[in-house]
Amino acid sequence: MGSATPELLAELLPLAVYTILAGVLTAGGIAAEYASFQHLNSGEATVALWLAAIGAILLYAGVYGIGYQKLAARVRD
Repeated sequence: MGSATPELLAELLPLAVYTILAGVLTAGGIAAEYASFQHLNSGEATVALWLAAIGAILLYAGVYGIGYQKLAARVRD
């Protein structure tokens, strides 16, 4: 192993963690939004609104907070 391996791992580990975290948050947001639509169609408006709010927060955190601010910034550098 060369001397560049620890530095490479130090750079790739946060990138992998941010990628996985962004994917999980985004998938959770999509699932919450889908469940919101299902509850809205069944007539449970209160639950639907709560799920829509949670889904929007998860999507914001996954796509913008982690994906754009953290992940894209690391890729650009």
